[in-house]
Amino acid sequence: MMMMVMMWEGSAVCPSQENARHGPVFTQEPSDSIFPMSTGDKLVFLNCKAKGNPLPHYRWKVDGRDINTDSDLNYSLVEGNLLINNPHFINHGGVYQCIATNTFGTVVSREAKVQFAFLQNFSRKPRQTVSVREGQAVVLLCGPPPHHGEIHYSWVFNGQRGFLQQDARRFVSQRTGNLYIAKVEASDAGNYTCAVRNMMTNATVFSSPTPVVVRRDVVMGEYEPKIEVQFPDKLPVSKGSSVKLECFALGNPVPSISWRRADGNPLPGKIKINHSAGVLEIPYFRPEDAGVYECDAENSRGRNVARGQLIFQNVEHLHWAQTVKDAHMAIDANLQWECKAIGKPRPTYRWLKNGQPLTATGRVHVEAGRLTISKITLSDSGMYQCVAENEFGSVYASAELKVVASPPDFTQRPVKKSTVIQRGAEMVLECRPSASPRASISWWRGGEFLKSSERQTIMEDGTLRITNISKSDEGRYTCVARNHFGASSSAGILVVKEPTKIIVPPLSSDATVGQSVVLPCEVSGDSSLSPVFKWFFNGKAIDFSRQEHFEMIGGGFAGDLMVRSIQLKHSGKYVCMVHTEVDTVSAAADLIVRGPPGAPEGPLVTDVTDTTVQLSWGSGPDNHSPVTMYMVQARSPFSIGWQTVRTVPDSVPGQMMHATVRDLNPWVDYEFRVVAINNVGVGEPSTPSKQIRTKAAVPKVAPVNVSGGGGARGELLIMWEPVPEEQQSGEDFGYVVAFRPLGSSTWIQTVLASPDASRYIYRNDSVAPLSQFEATVGVYNSMGEGPFSRVAKVLSAEEEPSEAPSRVRARALSASEIEVSWESVPPGSSREKIIAYEVLFWEEGSQQSEADGVRVISNTALLSGLKGSTVYVISVRAQNSAGLGPSSSSLNITTKKPPPRQPPGSIEWNLTNSKIFLNWEHVKAMENESEVTGYKVAYRQNWSGRTTVLETNKTSVELQIPSGEGYLIEIKPLTEGGDGTSSGPIRIPKMSSLNSKGCVFSVSVKIRCLMLFIVSLWL
Repeated sequence: MMMMVMMWEGSAVCPSQENARHGPVFTQEPSDSIFPMSTGDKLVFLNCKAKGNPLPHYRWKVDGRDINTDSDLNYSLVEGNLLINNPHFINHGGVYQCIATNTFGTVVSREAKVQFAFLQNFSRKPRQTVSVREGQAVVLLCGPPPHHGEIHYSWVFNGQRGFLQQDARRFVSQRTGNLYIAKVEASDAGNYTCAVRNMMTNATVFSSPTPVVVRRDVVMGEYEPKIEVQFPDKLPVSKGSSVKLECFALGNPVPSISWRRADGNPLPGKIKINHSAGVLEIPYFRPEDAGVYECDAENSRGRNVARGQLIFQNVEHLHWAQTVKDAHMAIDANLQWECKAIGKPRPTYRWLKNGQPLTATGRVHVEAGRLTISKITLSDSGMYQCVAENEFGSVYASAELKVVASPPDFTQRPVKKSTVIQRGAEMVLECRPSASPRASISWWRGGEFLKSSERQTIMEDGTLRITNISKSDEGRYTCVARNHFGASSSAGILVVKEPTKIIVPPLSSDATVGQSVVLPCEVSGDSSLSPVFKWFFNGKAIDFSRQEHFEMIGGGFAGDLMVRSIQLKHSGKYVCMVHTEVDTVSAAADLIVRGPPGAPEGPLVTDVTDTTVQLSWGSGPDNHSPVTMYMVQARSPFSIGWQTVRTVPDSVPGQMMHATVRDLNPWVDYEFRVVAINNVGVGEPSTPSKQIRTKAAVPKVAPVNVSGGGGARGELLIMWEPVPEEQQSGEDFGYVVAFRPLGSSTWIQTVLASPDASRYIYRNDSVAPLSQFEATVGVYNSMGEGPFSRVAKVLSAEEEPSEAPSRVRARALSASEIEVSWESVPPGSSREKIIAYEVLFWEEGSQQSEADGVRVISNTALLSGLKGSTVYVISVRAQNSAGLGPSSSSLNITTKKPPPRQPPGSIEWNLTNSKIFLNWEHVKAMENESEVTGYKVAYRQNWSGRTTVLETNKTSVELQIPSGEGYLIEIKPLTEGGDGTSSGPIRIPKMSSLNSKGCVFSVSVKIRCLMLFIVSLWL
């Protein structure tokens, strides 16, 4: 007997690895095929491939007979595939099956039906002449030759190139191939040839001609329709297929064909009717297409009806719902396999072993798709197949049965080498060797054989269980396994430790947001163990590397949790879990975090008046500290953010969820929100309420700061500050302006309908300048008139100055500036003070209307930005609140010549310690330029610092500067026409205490100057 040693557990053995030895399994199987015989390829190839270790070998059957590829030259094998050379449609058609075999067994493939499409020639025997009377019907028989595969029938008339066209009188049946002529006409005489085409091979053959002679001696009379071509009484049609119904009638006159459903329902829109209604086609057949169809043939002599029923055939292709799987079983075990296939019609089942039918005998029981073999032996090993089949096909499922016999073996699952457990706990030691048949188990501690007792139990599967472990249970435990093939053993050590206990557990506590708390966790236990602390928050382990608020402190047998800057989200259950090698203990505590209340729930506004609303809201979370009071805030388009508003009651207690908001402004859009307060602090505000508008009311606020005065002669100007929009209290807001001369009892009133108005001008030439008036401004809106302001005294406009300034003088300061001065208008000449003077100036020769002006409040003015060497005309006039007075007599003055455009040149400098010596060429003015009267030298530290200016009438200067600093120097000529063109910045580098020189010349001189500078540095 050959023994196979494998792992097993109970009655099942673990699957082998990928490269393990196994029986054949098909990866490719042959399938039904139709091969056209007309192709040039004379080879037919049937696929078959199986995997297995060792590699399987193959053989084939056809119609149940073995194929001998050695003796039959038409067959050959290419690996597992079958090659048919020069096939014959009769000899080589049939049902083929591939068989794969290796040392573990045999499997057979599904059956594959092989057919050949062919079309033989017609017999060359001449056909008899058909004689028919005119008006009579005739049927010409085709009689096709032997063939296989779909064919198509046509007829040829008198050898014409095209096929005979079908119409209401002539019909070719694709079921019989016959040509039907309902009523013969004289033109029908001639030769008729039947053409048959194989749709797979594309071959066409032609029959011998059938002569048709039309007799004209006697004409056939009229007769009622006779249906000659009709469809079956009952026709099964499968789902999704296409069905064609033929119907053709003979008769005189030629009958017309129509179609209908017997149940009266209309024909589906997808139906096609062709060949002059002789063919009805239903594509994509569905259940609703089933029923009785009627063909109606009718002419003037009568009618005839053919009926047939289309039956929906619900065919579902076979497929597996449950297949069998390879089984690796121990000897004497019981095998049960079950396979289930789904299909319509319902399938039947049969079983094969190594390709041969398996019958129910003795230990083998077969019941439909269920196979049972009791107390399996080595001879039961092999390849099994479940075959499900119905009239439309079959499916195969394969599985391998390996029966294993082996002595006990602990290689894969030895007893645990070392078990460490706490005192008082329960120990479970497994003993699970692989063995076939199953081994008997015994246990030993040292040299002591163990029996089941009150504390120790040897369980049915061989596991040793000891309860209430003590120090005396320590030692070496050995499991011994035996079956009739051999024995084996495996051992492990048991070590007993003291249990771990939490002696300082975390305690439930309270905290306030922002505080820090420590939850203690301290344990006692076996000194040889190292406890590992883990903390859990609301069931999730705390990751201290990613949590800034949590920190574990302590060490050794303590692992306290510190929660820093505690937040509301830290409320919950905290668990300290301590792991050791032998046990796990835990303790829990609840932490309550108190914080400011959460936001109250959606405020609701009701009972809106002009100054009050009723506001209600829902309570939000109190965050473990009861709400003591609520604060109501409002926001309008005129407020700066949210503002606390007054309520009734003034202080809303925490138990009250409503309040009356008062002192609101009428006709204003408001939103409201509520803020809760507790002993911890002020909470988050609620979401804003829906915006509402208070009702309109009569205005209650009058304008303020009513004043007046100014304006043109004969005007009374009254001004005020407009009432803010939020205090206008309604639509159509405006002002009522009332005024009267001082001492009069009659008020003059006018209405201004603009809410933005801030002034009113009353014009009347009879009003004397600076007359005293009393004025007040009231308000109104669509609801009525509001209050008036306090009465203010205002003056009417004064008259313009009547005199011009006198003794106007002018002095040219430079080419671009003129200074103008004058004497003020005498105080007595105007009833109100002069507020400004206007100086007008323009170039001689231009119009005064083009003049520029300068407005000043003193008696002098500086005119700048002027042209050099240009004559300007100047005039001055006074201004008061009423306007401008008359202009003074005009005065002509000429600006000085402009300064030279040429900057100072040939600049040289010499730095010695803290002194800079500068000299340059004198700038010569041109004829139209002012003469140079001196120079202005400006200097400062490089790009920063205060600028110092020195004036000189020489072309050289000596500057005293601190040593060790770099300087920028600039030189400008001075003239009576102003400052001339600058030399540009001259950079004196930082030179410490060295003597150095430099110069600024034109480009051609700069090279020589630079060489001089370098030499001076060297020296």
